[in-house]
Amino acid sequence: MIVGDPSRFAIESGITVAYERLGFLALGFFVIHIRGRRYGVQARDATLLACSFDEVEARLADRGIHTASFAAEPDAGRIADAYRDAVYAPEQENERYFGLAHDEFCGHFCSHQLVWAPDGDEAFDDGSFVLQFDAGDRVRLIGFRSIPQGYHHDPCTLSDIWLEADTFYDILGEWRN
Repeated sequence: MIVGDPSRFAIESGITVAYERLGFLALGFFVIHIRGRRYGVQARDATLLACSFDEVEARLADRGIHTASFAAEPDAGRIADAYRDAVYAPEQENERYFGLAHDEFCGHFCSHQLVWAPDGDEAFDDGSFVLQFDAGDRVRLIGFRSIPQGYHHDPCTLSDIWLEADTFYDILGEWRN
């Protein structure tokens, strides 16, 4: 099933086996499309869908809280690299990112739930990351994969799109339903 337009933004999922147990929901896949690029593992047995379903529900419930002062930074690659450096690279405690101290910058990602993917299970074991920023009546999505040997993003995998917030959240709601 695909909801949305993969050339702009879409969620695609498939179910191989459905379960009665809510902690599992189903075995299958969950991927996010941004500007024609796919983020996530698209295989019949990629993941149990409960984490992805719960994450979509949480994003719908928390509409408008995914905010950050640096969301308008025009270079999506700078945001991706700052995130990867701050969270994954060693010895970053004294660094500053977009004018914010390391702990404050990292705190934004936690308290404002800016990281949509990975969402806690195998759905994004392909190294995909999707960051979400709410900015008034628009939503910005930045998707990328990290380079195999290092902390920065692979420029060939970077996608960046601004969407109307209603369009974005309608796609999430339609997929959930």
